[in-house]
Amino acid sequence: MKRNTRKVCILSTVHRALDDRLFHKQAKTLVEAGYDVSLIAQHGNNEVVDGVRIIALPKPRNRFTRIFGLTSRAFRLALRQQADIYHFHDPEILPWGWLLQRITHKPVIYDVHEYYADSIITKEWIPAFLRGLISKVVDKAEKMIAKRLAGVITVNQHMEGLFKGLNKNTITAHNYPFRAFVEKLNDKPQADPFAVIYIGGVSKDRGYQVMVDAMRIVKEKEPRARCNIVGSVNRAGLPKDFLSEEKSLLRKGGIELAGRVPYEAIPRFLLKASIGWFPLLPTLNYLKSTPIKLFEYMAARLPIVASNMGFIKGIIRDNNCGLLAEHGNPEAHAKAILDLFEHPEKAREMGENGRRAVLEKYNWNHEAKKLLALYKDLLDEDY
Repeated sequence: MKRNTRKVCILSTVHRALDDRLFHKQAKTLVEAGYDVSLIAQHGNNEVVDGVRIIALPKPRNRFTRIFGLTSRAFRLALRQQADIYHFHDPEILPWGWLLQRITHKPVIYDVHEYYADSIITKEWIPAFLRGLISKVVDKAEKMIAKRLAGVITVNQHMEGLFKGLNKNTITAHNYPFRAFVEKLNDKPQADPFAVIYIGGVSKDRGYQVMVDAMRIVKEKEPRARCNIVGSVNRAGLPKDFLSEEKSLLRKGGIELAGRVPYEAIPRFLLKASIGWFPLLPTLNYLKSTPIKLFEYMAARLPIVASNMGFIKGIIRDNNCGLLAEHGNPEAHAKAILDLFEHPEKAREMGENGRRAVLEKYNWNHEAKKLLALYKDLLDEDY
């Protein structure tokens, strides 16, 4: 492929350099299209991986040093790249992104991963009496700066609608699985018929306590049942009595905590499971989110058990690829899991429906074309 002389600089102070969206989807797509790509993000050392030049940021000691120290460092490193276009991923970089565009006169893109103002309402580390005020400030600042940037990328059509009125160069690049990931799930070996899996970080709002309580019910009726949580555990806001008995409850429910694993290892975990789980609680953010893990479950032919809410509900119903259970209700989630255990043919059919939907429409190939079209349009304009 002919090499593109255009230089791209992607920035994030929150995400790791080898993050799914930043690296595997966007950076590698741009490299394959011929762009010269630098990625400034948390990483162990400076190196080139799959054609992407990683410029390492250190892991911050705490949120304060990340927000007020790491962002300015990323900004200085970005200036040194003398890129033709910049693309950042975190709301804490918003003022630096605007400044970057003002100084360099190059297009700057804001990639919006979630409804940040809404998510602040549930942040346990922020004093409750300040959350409403901070949420309003973030919402106003985000809109004010996004309006002035070259472009905005969102993760769903609803979010695109919110930003389109502010910035005409707004597109949606859904966080769907990319082709190489789906191909790793082509041949499904004999999975454990009683294995449930949850992929991603888990917390109070993501249904951790619901999972623990539900699996205890499942285990009583089906002793062979087990659940693997593949991701970190955030225990903020969980009841003290629950935390004091956590280890015992996990054991009684057959729950294993695998912790965070490299992205490349996720297919191996998915292929061993028989059900994918999404017990999210109805926070403002999760009511409107479409997590990547939902589509990864579908790609792996896993029937899904999910909370009956938000955009997730529509995807599961439209594709008949899982069962919905009342959010926050361990008994309802346990019943849905047991139903799939007891009806393997129905579970298999739902799994195949999900896989087919990913191959036909929920995949990164379609989104990559939109990303590249936005880059081309912005690089043809003057800033």
